[in-house]
Amino acid sequence: MSTSVKVTDTTKSRLEELQAEIRLETGSKVTQQELLERIVTESYESKDKLIESFRDDFKPLSDDEIEQWLAGSSDWGVETTEDDIDDVLYGE
Repeated sequence: MSTSVKVTDTTKSRLEELQAEIRLETGSKVTQQELLERIVTESYESKDKLIESFRDDFKPLSDDEIEQWLAGSSDWGVETTEDDIDDVLYGE
């Protein structure tokens, strides 16, 4: 079963470069399909690193940054309950 996969010009170019490099290093000619199958198979076998590459690069605020952000808060003298917040967000 053959399925088409759209890739960017950059990805296509990288596949061609890898193809050429494999031929130079090993003397073996591989198709782009073979190359993609090998990449997917190897990535699948060690998928933790691949999955991790899709995580956000979240960096928590430092204590100084938290203090600076909280310094912009002020007490309005009104106590707000969770129900009050839910009413504002989701309606009554």
